[in-house]
Amino acid sequence: MTDDAAARPVARVTCDACDPLPRPASRAPRRTTRTAALVALLLLLAGGATGCGGRATTHHKPGTSHEQASGNVGTLLPAQDGAGHHLREVPAEGAPQVRLTARPDSEDGWNLQLAVTDFRFTPDSTGGAALPGTGHAHLELDGHELARVYGPWFHLPAAQVPEGAHTLTVRLYADDHTAWAVGGKAVEASVPMTGGAPGEAGHTHTAPTPPSPTPPSPTAPSPSPLSPTPSSASPEADRTITLTVRAGKVSPAPGRVEVKRGERVALRVISDRADTLHVHGYDKELALPPGQEATLVLTADRTGLFEVETHESGLVLTQLLVR
Repeated sequence: MTDDAAARPVARVTCDACDPLPRPASRAPRRTTRTAALVALLLLLAGGATGCGGRATTHHKPGTSHEQASGNVGTLLPAQDGAGHHLREVPAEGAPQVRLTARPDSEDGWNLQLAVTDFRFTPDSTGGAALPGTGHAHLELDGHELARVYGPWFHLPAAQVPEGAHTLTVRLYADDHTAWAVGGKAVEASVPMTGGAPGEAGHTHTAPTPPSPTPPSPTAPSPSPLSPTPSSASPEADRTITLTVRAGKVSPAPGRVEVKRGERVALRVISDRADTLHVHGYDKELALPPGQEATLVLTADRTGLFEVETHESGLVLTQLLVR
């Protein structure tokens, strides 16, 4: 062998079949696959945490009906309301309650007040599971649904109440549209309502004849315009309630007066403006001349809670609780 041949490097030829120490395969593809799987897992967890707005909801699973919602409050009864909703029976103690009041609006229709107990309106959860003491209300006229109600106040236009006598009913429902019930009966309240002819207000009353003011005695000083003449209780009344209306405010502040059934009550009112006094439930009215005392006497022969209000100013003066 020549010196040139000895100095020249010798090329090594190998093959996978005969090489006793095969080289390890590249780890790059395996590392890439593992990284991609980790990224996908993180994205999946992030998506689950932000689903449905990022907060838990009470909405039922797709493919289930409202009555099959996950809420397990009370007992679902086979009985239904007039619209096909099942009743959800709960114990009487702590059960939702509702009281309905319809007040004539000065421009159109009525303003309805839903006074609820052990119940909370939850419009953001409608369609979800039945949770204790929550939900919404349905408003019906003679058994026909007018609207859903999602709060304690609702304006009912006169156009939705045909002419004649009707019954307005409000019923409480759970978020899954089952009707809350106690003793097999839906939790509801009703009030009578009379619709006026087209173009007329639904709440109408006959204007009473203004009483003749009693002239002051010539020897006695005239009372100030808003000071009722001091006098004893009306001789024909068992109870006298004195109220003053000045600048849109009632004195004493509106409250609740308990009255025994059968008592005769005298409502002595003085107003700084011409108005009409009205006792709901008894349909008693009295004209209030400005700056003069006027007295309405009635027999409390009906039990319940009755509001005393003024028509023109729309003020609630007091409430009579007759027992």
